[in-house]
Amino acid sequence: MGIDRFRSVLTGTLAATGVLAMATAALAQTTYVRGNDGDPETLDQHKTSTISEAHLLRDLYEGLVIYDPEANVIPGVAESWDVSDDGRTYTFHLREDASWSNGDPVKAEDFVYSFQRIMTPDTGAKYANILYPIKNAEQIHTGGLDPSELGVEAVDEKTLEITLERPTPYFLELLTHQTGLPVNPASVEEHGSDFVRPENMVSNGAYTLVSFTPNDKIVMEKNPEFREADSVSIDRIEYIPFEDRANCVRRFEAGEVHSCSDLPADQLESIKERLGDQVRTPPYLGTYYYSLNTQKESLKDPRVRQALSMVIDRDFVADEIWSGSMIPAFGLVPPGIGNYDVEPVKPEWADLSILDREDQAIALMEEAGYGPDNPLELELSYNNSENHKNTATAIADMWAPLGVNVTFNVRDASAHYAHLRDSDDYEVARAGWIGDYSDPQNFLFLVRSDNPGFNYAKYDNPEYDALLDQAAEETDLEKRAQILRQAEEIFVRDTPYIPLLYYSSHSLVSPKLEGWKDNIQNVHATRFMSISE
Repeated sequence: MGIDRFRSVLTGTLAATGVLAMATAALAQTTYVRGNDGDPETLDQHKTSTISEAHLLRDLYEGLVIYDPEANVIPGVAESWDVSDDGRTYTFHLREDASWSNGDPVKAEDFVYSFQRIMTPDTGAKYANILYPIKNAEQIHTGGLDPSELGVEAVDEKTLEITLERPTPYFLELLTHQTGLPVNPASVEEHGSDFVRPENMVSNGAYTLVSFTPNDKIVMEKNPEFREADSVSIDRIEYIPFEDRANCVRRFEAGEVHSCSDLPADQLESIKERLGDQVRTPPYLGTYYYSLNTQKESLKDPRVRQALSMVIDRDFVADEIWSGSMIPAFGLVPPGIGNYDVEPVKPEWADLSILDREDQAIALMEEAGYGPDNPLELELSYNNSENHKNTATAIADMWAPLGVNVTFNVRDASAHYAHLRDSDDYEVARAGWIGDYSDPQNFLFLVRSDNPGFNYAKYDNPEYDALLDQAAEETDLEKRAQILRQAEEIFVRDTPYIPLLYYSSHSLVSPKLEGWKDNIQNVHATRFMSISE
């Protein structure tokens, strides 16, 4: 063999060997193909507001505290913390081995910068108010104080002190929200709003951002600088956006997706028949309700509001319209929530038969001056969805024996919620709330008189507000739970909202995906999962 021929063969052999090595490495890499609710509007944790964004940010970043696979609050960047006797000062001790993806250490000053940034009005944070318990946060966010006045201080590189306006027993829960995640100060200063681009992002979580192709996929890879990188089993995540939930199901059945973050409710029964226990529908921290505009003359009378609630057959709505994917609700606060009673609050009539409830409701309406001979005309608004439409139609039929005539007003979701928030015109409207943290305050605050952004009912009860204020000052969790329960009992009595259903989360989970734990927050950080052959 000539020398040139030998070199050619050798070069080809080496090239083939290299290709084989790369192919072997690619095969060895564990990839999790993960269906998500949709594309994120932003990957800036200070401008985020959606659940689909939370899934992504939870993999990219780590906050002071995090949720474990069962949604318990556990240490994150902070390995421990101390709370002052008055409940107003939290001192966090950061891990020595916490680092950014560029190898720089995570410092207390990084969190000072991050908390000041989210409160700075120019940042445009949609959900900064979740951190209003921090001293001076609200005044800074509304432009009254300089960000340097925020109650967050770096005592040294690894010690962070946060001072609150008042004792907030659920403060650690607040810090699990994506708004509490840190940004890398140097990256933000250098790139501005472009710090979220893959080539610019410096993160401190289990994964780094590799690429973001809208309407296609978001790719992340394991962060070798993460403090627990050796325990992270999955090397690569491909997040696929699925606005069409049924499409995710089809891809799952074809073996192309390991999990789906939501399912089409109208197909749930058939999906369960086909896929069995791969369908997960545990209770979720959310309530589906109808808001009643208590400032409207026809709905000012609590007897009318009680009657409208009484006559609704929630079991029928849950089973026949929502295919058993929701749980009948009579109170505002969903079951299983932290820092609260075991049994949900409900009215005395909840255990009566639907016929007995209908008789009582007719009597209440007659007392209020309404009936078939003097009907109550109501407009029921809802955002466009087949299940919302079917729910509204069924409830209108249930109200008919009371002498209630219903007309419908249907809008897309953004217009619907803008109308509820900004207008006084509506009468009855469909709404829902998914808790941001596991504490009853996050539901009961919705109908505070000083919360116009969410108090769609225009409910104004000084006794109710006073109980929430009292609970805010109470550091004993058992006593606080009793105070909040009194508030919810007043809510149930006055019925500014008609609670209809407690949400369940709907997921598809492959048996190959190990470590997925059903929980009320529906949080599933990839770092805690693995994929088996």
